[in-house]
Amino acid sequence: MYLKQLSYSNFRCLEDTKTELDRNFNLIYGKNGQGKTSFIEAVHFLATGKSFRTKKTKELFRYNKNRVIVFGKYINKNEEENILAIDVNEEKKDFYINRNKNKYIDYVGLLNIISFIPEDIEIIVGNPSIRRNFFNYEISQAKKDYLKSIVDFEKILKTRNKLIKEKKTREEIYSIYNEKFMEEGTNIIIHRREFIKNISILLNLNYRKLFDPKSELKLKYDCFLGDIDKKTKEEIKEKFSENIKRKAEREKILGYSLTGPQKDDFIFELNGKNAKSFSSQGEKKSIIFSLKVSEIDMLVKEKNEYPLFIMDDIASYFDEVRKKSILDYFINKKIQCFITSTEDLNIKGKKFIIEKGKVITDEK
Repeated sequence: MYLKQLSYSNFRCLEDTKTELDRNFNLIYGKNGQGKTSFIEAVHFLATGKSFRTKKTKELFRYNKNRVIVFGKYINKNEEENILAIDVNEEKKDFYINRNKNKYIDYVGLLNIISFIPEDIEIIVGNPSIRRNFFNYEISQAKKDYLKSIVDFEKILKTRNKLIKEKKTREEIYSIYNEKFMEEGTNIIIHRREFIKNISILLNLNYRKLFDPKSELKLKYDCFLGDIDKKTKEEIKEKFSENIKRKAEREKILGYSLTGPQKDDFIFELNGKNAKSFSSQGEKKSIIFSLKVSEIDMLVKEKNEYPLFIMDDIASYFDEVRKKSILDYFINKKIQCFITSTEDLNIKGKKFIIEKGKVITDEK
């Protein structure tokens, strides 16, 4: 799978354009503040419907504009050309697949993408919600039923909280939503448990291969129910039910749910110590990159196709030794890469210079 062509209109500081892309390496380089990150942000936005820089849609609009369109042609694993487009204004986002309007849940996962940006360090050092959001999206790329469970669970949780706040927990409607709450919550737990179990093995192997063969890296699923590693779906749901009963009185006092997978966390351990507190900045960057490489491996295993990969500012993020290790890794993979840098890198592929938002193909 690869992105053949990218077009955009009114996207940040970028000049409206249509760009033909390389099947393998695409290097976007130039001075800081010219639009390099915005270019790969447009690629990410086309694939996911989301920015990796902001949650505010307005910030994507060019100054004095109130609409953004991003359009792309991609080749799927069957070598078929398809078209994706997102049309955004201040009120809504519309998603199009081959010029037909579609729901987001049907759009996401068609063009899989893995990103590596400086802000990703927050996956380790940030609060649990950052980790939950990250893993929610990554699991959803490969598992449509997980995305459906997440969407449904959020709606159920909102209604359950409203019923608790309004002191309606003795009414039949609460019992109905409470049952749905446990059912979808249990589905989410099982998906998360399986994903973390599989990716943790790959994470350790990739960290050793790319950065330190003597280290031991683990990713642990910190479920709100405690240890659920060997429990069946029925046992998890039963434990969930007991947890709800135990916290029912406290929930009534506070007026919202105190239990559920919205309380989960994920913990990185390097050589037996929590990476958030004990790993160096260099180790944290290497952990995150190893995680991204492991995501690629997982997607290939689950969907039998390679995702796109975008990396922002590689030259300042890694030293020369780590940078070479990373570039060598991608040279040997069938992955379409978009890499930004302040300097030309010695790689084969298509190179673009960005100057004041204008994308210029480097013909050298």
